[in-house]
Amino acid sequence: MAAELILRNGRITTLDRSNPVASAAAIRDGRFVAVGDEAEVMAQAGAATTIVDLKGRRVLPGLIDNHLHIIRGGLNFNMELRWDGMRSLADAMDMLRRQVAVTPPPQWVRVVGGFTEHQFAEKRLPTIEEINAVAPDTPVFLLHLYDRALLNGAALRAVGYTKATPNPPGGEITRDSAGNPTGLLLAKPNAGILYATLARGPKLPLDYQLNSTRHFMRELNRLGVTGAIDAGGGFQNYPDDYAVIQQLADENQLTIRLAYNLFTQKAGQEKEDFLNWTKTSTYKQGDDYFRHNGAGEMLVFSAADFEDFRQPRPDMPPQMEDDLEGVVRILAQNRWPWRMHATYDETISRALDVFEKVDRDIPLAGLNWFFDHAETISERSIDRVAALGGGVAVQHRMAFQGEYFVERYGLDAAQATPPVARMLEKGIKTSAGTDATRVASYNPWVSLAWLITGRTLGGLRLTPERNCLDRETALRMWTENVTWFSNEEGKKGRIAVGQLADLIVPDRDFFSCPEDEISYISAELTVVGGRIVYGAGDFASLDETKLPPAMPDWSPVRTFRGYGAWGEPDGAGKNSLRRNAMTACGCASSCGVHGHDHAGAWASTLPISDLKSFWGALGCACWAV
Repeated sequence: MAAELILRNGRITTLDRSNPVASAAAIRDGRFVAVGDEAEVMAQAGAATTIVDLKGRRVLPGLIDNHLHIIRGGLNFNMELRWDGMRSLADAMDMLRRQVAVTPPPQWVRVVGGFTEHQFAEKRLPTIEEINAVAPDTPVFLLHLYDRALLNGAALRAVGYTKATPNPPGGEITRDSAGNPTGLLLAKPNAGILYATLARGPKLPLDYQLNSTRHFMRELNRLGVTGAIDAGGGFQNYPDDYAVIQQLADENQLTIRLAYNLFTQKAGQEKEDFLNWTKTSTYKQGDDYFRHNGAGEMLVFSAADFEDFRQPRPDMPPQMEDDLEGVVRILAQNRWPWRMHATYDETISRALDVFEKVDRDIPLAGLNWFFDHAETISERSIDRVAALGGGVAVQHRMAFQGEYFVERYGLDAAQATPPVARMLEKGIKTSAGTDATRVASYNPWVSLAWLITGRTLGGLRLTPERNCLDRETALRMWTENVTWFSNEEGKKGRIAVGQLADLIVPDRDFFSCPEDEISYISAELTVVGGRIVYGAGDFASLDETKLPPAMPDWSPVRTFRGYGAWGEPDGAGKNSLRRNAMTACGCASSCGVHGHDHAGAWASTLPISDLKSFWGALGCACWAV
């Protein structure tokens, strides 16, 4: 049988230690059937084989996010104005102004996570007065990490917060001298008030949610993501809020392989949730595109130590161990793996007391359970996790919140937060992801840049070189290492014969590009199961995805696209600026005034001598304006 797709003339990093480098790969029935030199692989060709000339480009295994709220994020993606990657607050506010102008009542403009004030040149958030000036009548909700949300006057009116509204437990509605809400909501210490307020906004109808989820997957494919583990999420109920992703799976429209965990919903009813789910759901039910992955990341509410580093570390209540033991025993008896949100070692060590107790009665061997985040996990806890056969899934939250951590705990404490290199050295199962979309960005390359450079988005060096990862190790954290966390070792994560055929061709060489370009990498070709789900540049004609425009017609996705679509900062590549400006405009050459509207902010960062060629690349005369 001939191969369906052959990629030739490339530089393939396979991550297969027995065959680390290849120049060609053949795919049939969604799997690699040959990986090696061109002569060997081309023997798999037939009359109907699609042959792609890679023209010497680097090829990598598809990236797999170990912690992504893709199901929840997909339901809302088309409604969200993303500030991910923006380097100037002035530009971000211009985006907000333009979105307000096209958003009809009673809809909101939502900026929901994925950025930090430290990424802006101005090193600050907008003031509520600035937001009100831009949007006097349209509700604006701006979520910043886990620590705060900003609401303009119209949003306060929409959610009904007044002088008489009490503060909820764990949150604060800040007020002026007369007791009226100012529009600033603070998480003290948990983000419940932020998410509960966001949940009051309008929702998209079902057909729009289907479209929104497809556009979110498309954006992830553009960045080279081919798989993810969904960590559940607050206000995401099973099975109701899974209907959209289930329908797309049933219709073979998923372009991301997805393993999902079930997240408990109500404090005090955690055992009831998991007793019900273990009766009605089966671990691993589904297929290679959509499958059940166990419990978490919330197991019990009494063990939730939210990582707002602007607030003191929360002490878990005395009943934490009893609550947790009840749930873990249910999961262990049913052989369900679990993931557990835990920021601080104080929480991790108490949870390990419970896990060790359960293990004495119900051995945990063979259950791929793990902690999420684990920023301050201790050496002792690492050893205890290893002894029980568990793992740690890290995310790049410190790239967004590192400055706040240093303010509270000092730079020395941040040098191994989390201790990724040490965990790998000790052989513990460790992988990487984003925790997108409400905290960090969904862009995997930002995470990879953080693992490699140890720097925050604001440029602060947190991790000394001895604790940073080399590029191959970082790549393994995003590919083959993740497969243990979804119990799919040997099935994906490498470009090797027999594995699922997921790969990417990045727009520059990950192994040789400057460090400050890593976070701006995107894919020129993304393949999932042998299907080309994204193509750009030389590979645009190969793209098999037929995606309708983002719905509704005022969606920010139509105008601003996704991460990096506005180009790179000074010094990171003028050609990328031109290419990304054209992408933002949705055109290939002729752009006219529309191109000036989308790309003018970046053109203004270029030297005068480059402006004419910049606009010339767009095929318009805007340079003369």
